[in-house]
Amino acid sequence: MTSRRTQKAAEAVREVVGMAILRDLRDPRVRHVTVTFVEVSADLREAKVHVSIMGTETEQKLCLHGLQSAAGFLQSKLAANIDMRYTPKLTFVIDQGVKRSIEVMRILQQLRPADEVAADDEAADNEAADDDAADDDLDETDDVAAADDDDVDERAKYENPVEDDAAEHPAAE
Repeated sequence: MTSRRTQKAAEAVREVVGMAILRDLRDPRVRHVTVTFVEVSADLREAKVHVSIMGTETEQKLCLHGLQSAAGFLQSKLAANIDMRYTPKLTFVIDQGVKRSIEVMRILQQLRPADEVAADDEAADNEAADDDAADDDLDETDDVAAADDDDVDERAKYENPVEDDAAEHPAAE
């Protein structure tokens, strides 16, 4: 179990490293990188930075190599922005979470029977048509309510002329 102190340190490292990669890093290999989360050791001397990299597998490997090469530069940015006793040593790891979730969705879509998919599509179309009809009914109801509000305002103007005069001409004190 991680302590609150290590969680705060990990979040601070994630913010600083993520912004430094985005703004300060000029390595052409490092593109389309998102820092997903950071794991910091209990003694705060090491930090494992999990990154999500868009692109092919070779582009991901090149980008990861570029990040490892820039680790010293990123550590200096970290030391300048966060006041800690020790600046953690950064190591980078590719986070495969997004890629895995897309693969799971693809597999689940293949496992669903074709007739169930067609039934779900038809149900979604019917639901969209029902929503459109309900929106039309609401629009008509709103128009009637607006007309009723106008009638009430007109009647109130003529029913209480004394109150209107008092509101227009406040009494002098």
